[in-house]
Amino acid sequence: MHQQTGRATDRKRGVGRCLVIGLATVMLRPPLASAQAAPTVQAPAAPVAAPPSPPTTPPPTSAPPSAAPILTPPPAPPTTAPLQEVTVAAPEPRYVAPTRRDRIGRIWAPVFLNGQGPFRLVLDTGANRSAVIPSVAAALGDKARTTSSMRLRGVTGTAIVPVIRVDRMDIGDLVLEPARLPVVPDVFGGADGVLGNEGLLDKRIVIDFKRDAISVKRSRRQRAPAGFQTLPITFMRDHLIVIDVQVGRVQAKAIIDSGAPDSLANKALLDALKRQQQAHPSTEIIGVTLDVERGQRVAVPTIRMQDIKIGNATLTFSDVYIFQHWHLTSEPVILLGMDVLGVLDQIIIDYKTRELQIRTEGQ
Repeated sequence: MHQQTGRATDRKRGVGRCLVIGLATVMLRPPLASAQAAPTVQAPAAPVAAPPSPPTTPPPTSAPPSAAPILTPPPAPPTTAPLQEVTVAAPEPRYVAPTRRDRIGRIWAPVFLNGQGPFRLVLDTGANRSAVIPSVAAALGDKARTTSSMRLRGVTGTAIVPVIRVDRMDIGDLVLEPARLPVVPDVFGGADGVLGNEGLLDKRIVIDFKRDAISVKRSRRQRAPAGFQTLPITFMRDHLIVIDVQVGRVQAKAIIDSGAPDSLANKALLDALKRQQQAHPSTEIIGVTLDVERGQRVAVPTIRMQDIKIGNATLTFSDVYIFQHWHLTSEPVILLGMDVLGVLDQIIIDYKTRELQIRTEGQ
């Protein structure tokens, strides 16, 4: 019903269909009194890895420090054109571009647009389309401008945003062409935008958190390398990646969101954990549309992904706009951001085999 109403409004305005981007653009702003310990990573018989450094500026992008997840590895062995909906080729692409972890803990890659750049785009498995900030659109000039608009759906709200057209996106040896990119507010904590999953749906993506590197190749349905755990994945709308997890004794669905600095969960999970009766620190959640919602920071029991265990994690609980839009408020759901994913050693996303392959520190 919500979606139908939105589309009818778009047609009246000449905006067309709707766009959803940017589960990744979540920022948490804590109240002054809610300080907690910073994340750490641990594994038996392995050194403790330092967590990603928290952002120092701007203040709204800093997440409330929380007790770091402890990872226990498994035993060895306006326009009349239709508006699209967004949630942000080489014959054998062998993309290995210089990458690094940004100050929020996300991995970004250098991307050339129409031969200009490189621009720093954060790899965002929670966005079905790439997006850029206004300064990038300005740098690309008049040739990239259009009169089109898109409806942007973010974590906390919705907005109409302008669109630019690029004839070519170069990401290492991977070439995507052409592309229509929404122009979104500069809320990415220093990045120039996000690299979404368009053009990657037949690819195998390797994210190496230890070396801060990404590689993208055509999937050949490879089996997981030695020492990796394999988890089956399902796709939600917009090809969002979903896996089954267990939080304490509660079964939940987890959306893999590599662009989000912090993890979010809905109230159904909080209710299932029976922790709603306690007093929890409150925090603000700011999405890409700059709408603000409130949530509660709560320490949760061990998160299990098959044999992989992540302990001492703290999640922010709220039935934010995107959970409501996708009707994900009745069953326990988590958006797993970099505060949890970043404690892993490597993850491999194989879109063809529908597998998430994970290697933990100490294997």
